[in-house]
Amino acid sequence: MNAEEALTFAARRLSGRYEVDEFGYDAELTDKVVLELLRPLYRHWFRVETVGLHHLPPDGALVVANHSGTVPVDALMLQVALHDEAGRAIRLLGADLVHRLPVLGHLSRKTGHTLACKEDADRLLRKGELVGVFPEGFKGIGKPWDQRYRLQRFGRGGFVASAIRAGVPIVPCSIVGAEEIYPKLGDLPVLARLLGLPYLPITPLFPWFGPLGLVPLPSKWLIEFGEPIRADEIDPEEADDPMVVFELTDQVRETIQRSLNALRLRRGPAFFL
Repeated sequence: MNAEEALTFAARRLSGRYEVDEFGYDAELTDKVVLELLRPLYRHWFRVETVGLHHLPPDGALVVANHSGTVPVDALMLQVALHDEAGRAIRLLGADLVHRLPVLGHLSRKTGHTLACKEDADRLLRKGELVGVFPEGFKGIGKPWDQRYRLQRFGRGGFVASAIRAGVPIVPCSIVGAEEIYPKLGDLPVLARLLGLPYLPITPLFPWFGPLGLVPLPSKWLIEFGEPIRADEIDPEEADDPMVVFELTDQVRETIQRSLNALRLRRGPAFFL
């Protein structure tokens, strides 16, 4: 934004003349402030490249991605990728812990994130939104360094049931690069419990270098969107069949794991100029 646009934006915000949707999503704040702050990380620090954007359907879909990195930076980079490279806003489903945090919870709502629950997922998908989910949850982002790029359990497949009920395809998404930004070498479980966190990591730089240890390492990222898995071709009543849901969940997980393995070879070393 230039100076004039910034003043107009500030005046509109202060006067309350802006819109949010029923979930609290503020598209203007997201586009003009939050994504602008994230873009230097995306373009110059992680040098993100996207693959397979043509696989995104024009209407609603569920994007299912692997989760990693100790801190969920991958969710933010996915949001920038879809906004800048595909002109799409993605509504990410996040853990309850994120939405309980005083500042981060409010900002998450403002930027289009909502609670990872059946009700919110179903409503967004039926509205034709592009919805994103990370089924590994904290087990994915909190896994140790020696388990990098090995997918954890995908839960009970609630995301698959939501896609079937809404009649939308599932787009498998593989993210390579996030594993290296904060290599988790250990944990501080007692302190984590005191702080109400699922884990408190020890990395090569944290806590040894204090605040500097919070700077992510500049790994090279690739984000690939795979061919849609046709959950929209399954009878919506099958969403209540555990075997149907399990088989499709397993298919999504295996697809992402194969893609991760191939992407790692394609990328090569994590750190290079």
